[in-house]
Amino acid sequence: MKLLNKTEQSGRSMVEMLGVLAIIGVLSVGGISGYSKAMAKYKLTKAQDQLSMLLINIRTAFSGSPSYSGLTNATAIQLNIVPSDMLPSGLGVSTGSVINAFSGAVTITAKAGNVQHFTITFDGLGTETCTSLASSDWGTEGLVSMQINSKAVRNQASLPISAITAVGECTNANSTNKIIWEYY
Repeated sequence: MKLLNKTEQSGRSMVEMLGVLAIIGVLSVGGISGYSKAMAKYKLTKAQDQLSMLLINIRTAFSGSPSYSGLTNATAIQLNIVPSDMLPSGLGVSTGSVINAFSGAVTITAKAGNVQHFTITFDGLGTETCTSLASSDWGTEGLVSMQINSKAVRNQASLPISAITAVGECTNANSTNKIIWEYY
């Protein structure tokens, strides 16, 4: 049996403990970064799904109508066109508020001056999200035009736009962007 002298110590040194803490810190930062990227991708995919779902639901609800007259956020909510994840919790459906995956406002309305068309507006989008949504190929089925912020309206023949063009149009001074899609 070995007896320990007063000069012999067992356990970990301060340097070893600091090394372990440094490794944990680096791994934590990497994990948080990965989580942030995954959440951003999830929200972008969710916003794309929300737009697609709104489009399908609006067309289904108005399939027997000659126009989209009367289409507003409030009527869309009443007709159950708006998915429940787009309704802000705690406000109730009577407010007519609809939000996208990034908590920005969504506006659904019949096109002023042409009730055979309707628009869906996503507001409160960051530059990266705006760029991805604007440069996505939304197909040609019923898409009439798209407008980013207050820039020029792009008709269906000039869509989709390139990512470079989308970055230029989605770079806004106040860091929030708006995209308006018009459909028939």
